[in-house]
Amino acid sequence: MSDALNTYGDYARLIFFLLADRATIESHTVAVYTTSQTIGITRGDVVFRSGHMLRVFEQVDFVAHRIVRYSYELTYEGEPVWWYDSMPHPDVPELQSTHPHHKHIPPDVKHHRIPAPDMSFTRPNLPVLIREIEALLKH
Repeated sequence: MSDALNTYGDYARLIFFLLADRATIESHTVAVYTTSQTIGITRGDVVFRSGHMLRVFEQVDFVAHRIVRYSYELTYEGEPVWWYDSMPHPDVPELQSTHPHHKHIPPDVKHHRIPAPDMSFTRPNLPVLIREIEALLKH
C-alpha cells in the first residue's frame, strides 16, 4: 500500500476502490486532483450509514512519495467526535512519541490531544481511518 503514494494515478485508484461499494458508507465526495505536476490534493466528505461524516484533506507530494499535511475530522450530527492533524506541538511532551501526528478527542476535543501512532506521512492514512470508524460503529 505504501506504493500508492508513488503516483497520482496509484493514489486516486486506492481511494476510489477503498470507498467503492462499502456497506458502511452511504456516499462520499472525496476527490483526488492535482494542483501542479508534483502535488495532489485529496478532499471531500465520507458519509457513513450511521450518520457519521468524515471530512478528509490531504496534500500529497508524488515526487517525494509522501503526505505533506493532512486533516481528518469525524463528526456526528454536526458535532465533532474526534480529529487528526499534523500541526506540530513540540512543546507538548505527551505528544512527542508520534510528533507531529496527534488526535483530538473528548471531553474537550479542541484541547485534549493524544499521540496518533497509526498516522503517517509515508503511507496512506485513509484505510486506517475507515477501519477505525467501522470498528467504532460496531460498538
